Amino acid sequence: MFRSPKILHWLFPGRVWGIFVSNPIVYLTFDDGPDAEITPWLLDFLKEESIVATFFCVGTNIKNQPETYQRILSDGHSVGNHLMNHENGYKTNDVVYLKSVEDASELIESNLFRPAYGKLKKSTERKLSNKYKIIMWSWLSYDYDKNVPIEKIIQKSKNIKQGDILVFHDNKKTKTRLKEALPIVVEMLKKRGFRFESLNSGLMD
Repeated sequence: MFRSPKILHWLFPGRVWGIFVSNPIVYLTFDDGPDAEITPWLLDFLKEESIVATFFCVGTNIKNQPETYQRILSDGHSVGNHLMNHENGYKTNDVVYLKSVEDASELIESNLFRPAYGKLKKSTERKLSNKYKIIMWSWLSYDYDKNVPIEKIIQKSKNIKQGDILVFHDNKKTKTRLKEALPIVVEMLKKRGFRFESLNSGLMD
């Protein structure tokens, strides 16, 4: 299930699952960083490929890797809030969860928010929606799941469509798999004529 089910789009219409575009554009996003090892490699790769992406960053990781975070910004990428401590929205009460978002917002200047694990209660969503665009995804890479072979990720990338929001992760768990899968997926998408834009660019159109 690499594509997000349409029923979720219907159940949560206030969230951004994809962007309607008339051109072959997709939106690469990366969750959980910045990480000391994989994020610099990723930034090098994106620069080589002339790709602008969107990074949903965890506040504690920014504190641990401030120089890497600044490089994300200086390289021209968009950023989004991914909480201070990557809390599960189903298991965390609203007061604690909203405080985590607020704490992260002191480090991340953005109106984009992605809930960790994609889990967000409707009560929390209502409180966040005045300030944030809540960004989900239409295609999930499963780079974090070692039970999903790299070959399957590559095969399923053939189903990517224009306007899709794609999710990969720049964290310690995914570093080896990301280095293996991402270059192949990007090459395939470029051969199909896709361009890559940041979510800030797509949501402004």
